[in-house]
Amino acid sequence: MNIGERLLKLRKQKGLSQEEIANIIGVSRQTISKWETGESNPDFDKIIPLCDLYNITTDELIRGEIGNKEEIVEEKDTKVIEDKSEREEDLNISYKSVKKHEALVVSISVFLYFISVVWIIFIESLNVISEELMISVFLVIVAIPTCLLIYYYISVDNKKKYLKEKAILSEKQIIEDEKLKKYKEIDDILALVFTIIYLYVSFVTMGWYITWIIWVVYSLVIKIVHLVLDSKRGDK
Repeated sequence: MNIGERLLKLRKQKGLSQEEIANIIGVSRQTISKWETGESNPDFDKIIPLCDLYNITTDELIRGEIGNKEEIVEEKDTKVIEDKSEREEDLNISYKSVKKHEALVVSISVFLYFISVVWIIFIESLNVISEELMISVFLVIVAIPTCLLIYYYISVDNKKKYLKEKAILSEKQIIEDEKLKKYKEIDDILALVFTIIYLYVSFVTMGWYITWIIWVVYSLVIKIVHLVLDSKRGDK
């Protein structure tokens, strides 16, 4: 946009005619027309009166910073909307990726629970092994789907938290994003370790009614690990 086009746009915004502008500036209407059509440019001594009339700076008239600012703001708003849409799309894809194995995990777990019941009914009717061995095998069968479900949903929960926090991150929070990724990896490892501990302690002590406390300890350990990592980051 040249000076003439800017002058035409400013005049229309003011709702004034070429003759009215000419009377205010002290030139002829034909001069105003030539300015607006680009046949000539305003003399230096007319620039300031024009800027005062339209309440703009000389840079805004000569260089067209008004239009540039509007274009920059418009491009910035468009970029923000596009980035938001991309983040939402990435989040939806990630959620689908996390949930796609849920049906398989649940189906296998239900099947194993069913097998455990069938085992008790079938073996008890045959009466070929001791009751202690029968119960032990039953508990092993039940423990497998239980641990599978616990591990899966702990992992999914951690992944969801990670994705939700990642969705609101800005470019200035890349370091925070890496921290969350690291925390997720640690959480998954601890979940597997505590699953093994839970199974081992439960089978050794046969105290299934009380070994659930291990998962309370797991939650506390997760919090402590996060606090330790945060403190180290603070020291750096």
